[in-house]
Amino acid sequence: MALIIAARFATFDAANHAAQRLIETGVHEDSLHVFYVNPPGAHDTYPVGGDQALDPGTQGAPRKAWGTAALLGAIGALVGGMLTATVAESLVPIIAGAGIGAYVGSLAGAMRGMDKRRQSVQQVHTTTKTGEGRPSGVMLAVSANEDQAQNIATMLVEAGGQEVERAQGRWRAGKWEDFDPLKPPVPQSTGPVESTAP
Repeated sequence: MALIIAARFATFDAANHAAQRLIETGVHEDSLHVFYVNPPGAHDTYPVGGDQALDPGTQGAPRKAWGTAALLGAIGALVGGMLTATVAESLVPIIAGAGIGAYVGSLAGAMRGMDKRRQSVQQVHTTTKTGEGRPSGVMLAVSANEDQAQNIATMLVEAGGQEVERAQGRWRAGKWEDFDPLKPPVPQSTGPVESTAP
């Protein structure tokens, strides 16, 4: 596993400019990787898309759907039974009443089970909350050793980098192979650049 220091930049040009400055200070080109991080929710972790198997805002919906469907289905069957006893001699009103009650109940239960505080789907992700991973943007990752970490972090900030982080990862052929956009970043402190002159 390699020590990786990374920062987010607003544009590819800014990240490439920072990479060039690092090369001029002696960082090898194969130790630099510039790539784009999609917004949260758009990493296609699952075959049908998205980053999570379930939408967090719908966690209670299945349970409430089943419960409300059972309740309204029973009420529908009861009403159908009463209609059968007074008007008809067929089981059709009971079955129809139970079916309609279950359908309406499952729909009503699912809607009640959803989080009503959800943000609009159209809202653009510009910042992230805990557990959402990183905001979108261009990342410049640098494979470094522990002695270089502080200086590289400081140079990234001076070149316009934001949210400097450190990670342990697989680095192969000039790329951070196991980068996980959903994993919360671990901040790297950024102090003054130390002189490397003898």
